[in-house]
Amino acid sequence: MTRKLARLAGSLLLSGLGAAQAAVTVLGWPGGPEEAALRAAVKVYNERSDVAANDKVALIFFSRDGFYDKLQADLAAGTKAFDANLIATYSIGRYAPFMKPVDLGVSATDLFGKSVLSTMQYQGKQFGVPTDLSLHFMYFRSDLIDGLLKDKAAHGEYAAIAQKYLGQSLTPKDPNEWTWDDYAATALYFTKAINPKSPTRYGTVLQLKNLLFNMMVFHSLPRAYGADWMDPSGNISVNSEAYKKGLQIYKTLLDAGTTPKDSLSYEYAEANAAFASGEVATMMQWNAAAADLKDPKKSPKVASKTAFTAPPSGPQGRFTHVHGLGLGINARGTNTEGAAKFLRWLATPEAMTTYALAGGAPGLSESAVKAVADKRPDLVPLGTYATRHGFMMNGATSAKALGVYELQAKEFTGYWSGKQSLEKTLEKTAAGMAKLLKP
Repeated sequence: MTRKLARLAGSLLLSGLGAAQAAVTVLGWPGGPEEAALRAAVKVYNERSDVAANDKVALIFFSRDGFYDKLQADLAAGTKAFDANLIATYSIGRYAPFMKPVDLGVSATDLFGKSVLSTMQYQGKQFGVPTDLSLHFMYFRSDLIDGLLKDKAAHGEYAAIAQKYLGQSLTPKDPNEWTWDDYAATALYFTKAINPKSPTRYGTVLQLKNLLFNMMVFHSLPRAYGADWMDPSGNISVNSEAYKKGLQIYKTLLDAGTTPKDSLSYEYAEANAAFASGEVATMMQWNAAAADLKDPKKSPKVASKTAFTAPPSGPQGRFTHVHGLGLGINARGTNTEGAAKFLRWLATPEAMTTYALAGGAPGLSESAVKAVADKRPDLVPLGTYATRHGFMMNGATSAKALGVYELQAKEFTGYWSGKQSLEKTLEKTAAGMAKLLKP
């Protein structure tokens, strides 16, 4: 056990169980709805009469920063600090040599569907149970958008703002019909510093922290213009007009003040808090945010006014980054069979209903999602959006994929913050990607 995990095993526990009291230790994804949902599910599992004392579960967590590198180092070193651990679609290839495949049973297909189960598969084997399907929604204040669409007198100001900042005169549209330029124009219009009549201070909130997960949020924009990491021949293709367009839209919105000035330090939690404050009109965000933003207790200022749709479109179509988070078995764990029992239970309607109602975002089949649709309507479109708009960049499942995200986060943030030019940003990114993704 590394010293880092040894400390955490003693301090970050679940359901009143100490590490010494539980025979199955699970390393989960820290913070956000995924942690809350996993805690709720484990509580139910540990209270079941058919779960023996030597199969009860305790959870440990560590920081999101550097999570995957820390996990790989521990797995490669043969750690016994945990029996099951987080895996993701983009990291299974890194961890498969240190993990055991798991048999979730035939009923798992009925619960999740083949496409969702495949997000936890590698080289034809099931390496985990898919707990969360992650993609992106375009969130917006329905009251503000409806008001704008009905107020014909405001359309002239909207068009003038779009012309000034984007170089084209645009007319307000329903969010379901937005292009990325329409989104940008709407964000500009609902920024009080630009339009004094705006009821919100900011038109949007961008997640610009130097963090790999923020790149996943960003990628849906350049992808709509044809962006990819590599062309079909394996040549790095990041230095493209598509990436330039995406980077410039973000830069325009940041420089114009449509997003809080400290957005360069923002990720999921900060963006959610900004939108929930009632001072933001639109936001590109993970689907997991919907549960909190539409909860009157958690987001009283916006819950009844928050709506969402798929990300805006571009010349190449409408796209959303998609991946799955799940839990797999550490081959060197001290209780791999107990871990397998827990994962098989997670792949049941009882577990996934608990998980979903506690804020998680499982990708459930059309029949299974009916059990939670009334309280979690945001889970209904997950399958639809993933099928119609989901993508992964060419190379995004390779062993070095996370390194590419980290490289882009560093260089793109440098451009948005004004530390380097667009040309230099893409040159450095392309050079770094060529090293990471070389055959």
